[in-house]
Amino acid sequence: MAEENGRTVGAVREPPPLREPPALDIHAVRSQVVGIDQQVPLLDGSWHPYINLDNAASTPALRPVFDRVNAFLPWYSSVHRGSGFKSQLATWAYEQAHEELLRFFGADPAEHVAALVRNSTEAINKLARRFPLGEGDVVLCSLMEHHSNDLPWRGRAHIQRIGITPLGTLDEDHLDHLLRRYAGRVRLVAVSGASNVTGYVNPIYRIAQKAHEVGAQLLVDGAQLVPHRRVDMGRLDDPAHIDYLAISGHKMYAPYGTGALIGRRDLFAQGDPDLVGGGAISLVTLTDVAWAPLPDKEEAGSPNVVGAVALAQAARCLEQIGMDALAEHEAMLTAHALERLREIDGLELYGDTNPNCCPVRVGVISFTAREMDHAKVAAVLSYEAGIGVRSGCFCAQPYIFGLLKVSAQEIADLRRDVAQGDFRRMPGMVRLSFGCYNTVEEVDIMARAIEHIVRGEYRGSYVQEADGRYHPEGLQVDWGRYF
Repeated sequence: MAEENGRTVGAVREPPPLREPPALDIHAVRSQVVGIDQQVPLLDGSWHPYINLDNAASTPALRPVFDRVNAFLPWYSSVHRGSGFKSQLATWAYEQAHEELLRFFGADPAEHVAALVRNSTEAINKLARRFPLGEGDVVLCSLMEHHSNDLPWRGRAHIQRIGITPLGTLDEDHLDHLLRRYAGRVRLVAVSGASNVTGYVNPIYRIAQKAHEVGAQLLVDGAQLVPHRRVDMGRLDDPAHIDYLAISGHKMYAPYGTGALIGRRDLFAQGDPDLVGGGAISLVTLTDVAWAPLPDKEEAGSPNVVGAVALAQAARCLEQIGMDALAEHEAMLTAHALERLREIDGLELYGDTNPNCCPVRVGVISFTAREMDHAKVAAVLSYEAGIGVRSGCFCAQPYIFGLLKVSAQEIADLRRDVAQGDFRRMPGMVRLSFGCYNTVEEVDIMARAIEHIVRGEYRGSYVQEADGRYHPEGLQVDWGRYF
């Protein structure tokens, strides 16, 4: 037996066991965020640690997720159909991800199935194509919905909109009215778990019970809820169970391109899948098809195995951190931010701005600044403070237009503008959104920066492009220099 380049030649050597990542808790999680110390250039020529307050759009990767992906990549191979060792191992990892997600969401494998997709948008589109709807059937959607939980239902059923209160919360009295009015026709109630505009958390289990009482089912768009609160699907004999849950890994500290639809097994066992091809079948002849068992039936094509591994690890990380501890930390940040922002003259905050409400909402705060375009505020925060936020309508235009009291005439003018590629007058807000790793110090830096902006105390002269975005006049960024 010989040694060659430090490797044993002529004998099989078992690889070292995969080391388990260190357990995470809320106090250590910041040090486990990939890119947490990344410096970004500012307009004055200095560099500053990036402050990410755009977590409602996408969260960074947690280090254990990053490490798990890197540990898996040497073993990466095709799943299900390969006889090689790597294929068998990759298949095991992929199937383990399904099991992990069902367990994380308290779903019984006998009653629910986890179908892996790209994100919650694709998950809801899949359900809209698979859910049995006929002429005259009604789907109830709220006026606070993300476009992803609105557009897929258009044309599939008669949609009735659940109203919102002046604070932007769900009008449960109106929900009760609609359930009574369309009793016997309502097939599905589709609501956000949490609003990506106001941070409002819907009473999903109470809504579930109301829906089930009239024979309807419940879909929860969980994209903004599951990274911040525990969600349990429940058994189907529980009147408050959730029938379908859509999630996105890129909002759960696993930005590797995978989400999931957790849904009723009895629905997906029926009918044909919405996406057909390799992997979804057991037998194909020239005249018929025998579909594969679930979840393979709903996952045609070569899947994102790496993303599945990442999403499963992210779920384990959130469990280690503890959803209660995470919620408590984010509630503290949100309360502190509301207290600071309410002190700034010239800001209008939307939703419930009482700091005492933070334990029952998620860490999303949206505001407008008096006589200053939302996109310009966001640009100055980026270029002059190194703070990443989001501005605009956050893929919830009807909700935003209602909160901002945009008139029918203004909407007609906007329709004409956007048809010509001009988005400069698009109304919107600035959104701050917190993750489990953000700090009070970051909130204070953000509040001071906003205070300077509304006073007009910023360095650059900003110009607006037709797409609505602002940038400092004359600034040219060589993006290739950074990546």
